[in-house]
Amino acid sequence: MTAAAAFLTGAISVACFVIALFFLRFWNSTRDRFFIFLASSFALEGLTRAASVALQSPDTDPVFYGTRVIAYGLIIVAIWQKNRGR
Repeated sequence: MTAAAAFLTGAISVACFVIALFFLRFWNSTRDRFFIFLASSFALEGLTRAASVALQSPDTDPVFYGTRVIAYGLIIVAIWQKNRGR
């Protein structure tokens, strides 16, 4: 991984953590489970990006795909839970 790629991946990781904090703030004020699912998803994505920089492996390494599937699955679950009938 080049220095520029590591820098950009680190910036994406920080952005994911900031987005997770925004969703945590919204969850704190509304207590809606939708926001906690989204915050968890972005925090997991941020951890994945940070791990790829720390391990000096490319962002497209298959090891990281499993955690991305879980993160995107959390978004799908959040949308499904929000739209299901009561």
